[in-house]
Amino acid sequence: MTPDLSLGEVKTSLTPAKRFEEYLQSRGMRSTEQRRILINHVFNHHDHFDADDLIERLPTKGQPGYVSRPTVYRTLTEFVDAGLLRKFELDGRGVYEHDYGYPQHDHLYCQVCRELFEFVSKDLVKLRDEVANNHRFRVSSHRLIITGTCEDCRKNSSRTRRKQDRV
Repeated sequence: MTPDLSLGEVKTSLTPAKRFEEYLQSRGMRSTEQRRILINHVFNHHDHFDADDLIERLPTKGQPGYVSRPTVYRTLTEFVDAGLLRKFELDGRGVYEHDYGYPQHDHLYCQVCRELFEFVSKDLVKLRDEVANNHRFRVSSHRLIITGTCEDCRKNSSRTRRKQDRV
């Protein structure tokens, strides 16, 4: 039986779009069509992505819904500042994930297929809190990325080995 790996949700009073609207208003910035297009693209499904992944999913120049590359980069930074996305470095690239409305979680990263797997561990949080208490440290958040090779990649790797390679 496969364990349930879903993270669940954190109840929020505002949608990501409404929260971003409040963020923009608090800074005297306008809610533009391009920003609305991006918030819809980013929050229509949950995945990890970099700016280039997002740009590839957007309409190209001349099509309705087109957003320029500089606007994508600038708006992603605004999403991070607004607390909607988290950004972290992975293999030298900036990767984004949803932050608003999602619980604290950690990741397993397969170095072969480059897939990120999310997980929540009560034991890990307990250990984190014990270490912090021992050092009189107040935790505001943490991020853990465990790198290795996923089961599918290990299976595929073992199938392609030749007999002479096992020596």
